[in-house]
Amino acid sequence: MPRFLLLSACLLAATAPAHAHDPAEEQRWSIAIHGGAGVILRETMTPEQQADYEAALQAALDAGSQVLRSGGSAMDAVKAAIVPMEDDPKFNAGRGAVFTWDGVNELDAAIMDGRDRSAGAVTGVRTVKNPILLAEAVKDDGRHVFLSGEGAERFAQDKGIEITEPGWFETQRRKEALERLKTNELSALDVDYKYGTVGAVALEQHGNLAAGTSTGGLTGKRWGRIGDAPVIGAGTYADNRSCAISATGAGEYFIRVGVAQEICTRLRFSSRTLPSDTGPDETGDQIETAPGGRVALTGAIVSDVADAVMAEVAELGGDGGVIVVTPEGEAIFSFNTPGMYRGRANSDGLNEVAIFASD
Repeated sequence: MPRFLLLSACLLAATAPAHAHDPAEEQRWSIAIHGGAGVILRETMTPEQQADYEAALQAALDAGSQVLRSGGSAMDAVKAAIVPMEDDPKFNAGRGAVFTWDGVNELDAAIMDGRDRSAGAVTGVRTVKNPILLAEAVKDDGRHVFLSGEGAERFAQDKGIEITEPGWFETQRRKEALERLKTNELSALDVDYKYGTVGAVALEQHGNLAAGTSTGGLTGKRWGRIGDAPVIGAGTYADNRSCAISATGAGEYFIRVGVAQEICTRLRFSSRTLPSDTGPDETGDQIETAPGGRVALTGAIVSDVADAVMAEVAELGGDGGVIVVTPEGEAIFSFNTPGMYRGRANSDGLNEVAIFASD
């Protein structure tokens, strides 16, 4: 063999990836969704109501799954899953949003792309039919991350986002909830018994992650209150290095803990790159690694981290839950409430929806 060919072969060998190309890995996708968490009990829900919620969750899950199955992006899958929940009056997001103390519907949403951590968020909008699409428009525009109120609505009109009459969001059930709160001097949780945020997190076939969250907030909220859902790092976060997260719960506590980014950061450090001579862990088991020699984020690791952060929320007095998807395709739920509307699916054939903690 001529010297220059031999040298070229040696250089190619030296620069070749440490792990062989795995076509199956490129085809991996995963998605998880939620429709809120709280005091959701089997004994207080009729079989018909349970079937309706499960059907709505399955429809949202199917919409997101179809995008990923066909090779679409995680961002598109997140939107595809959230939009039908925003349009469904059973959920507290978009149509069916709760009323503020002043009797109006104020909507919040956020979306984040794990590839470059670009993000968009909106709060206090009253006429945008699908706030998650407005959040994406903010992200794509790139000049700002977080817009509010009238300014966000003007931006929506400039970008051609669908606008609707405020009456589109109103439902009789939510009006009655506000009346009960005011008449009986109750808290928002006493009225609704749950936190009605919706969200989705996804891993696409190309390895990118995305997260999105949308909500109407709390019944009777006042003074322009903003919860965790639209706050990047509190209720929504995505980073290809660790995970994508959407949260639902007592927003003030999720903001104080920085739940979404806290979980992602802990997982990023858990997924450190190991030296080539690393041996078994303290239990004697060989540590599972992912391509590049980093620690694989197994379901057990993700659950431990998410549960630990949710325990911190509980220690401060808050409750709720999170959905998490990792670069390995793990789709995990962690919640400290009696129930959480949720679902997950992946390229291995998993497809399930659930409501109660015992499911």
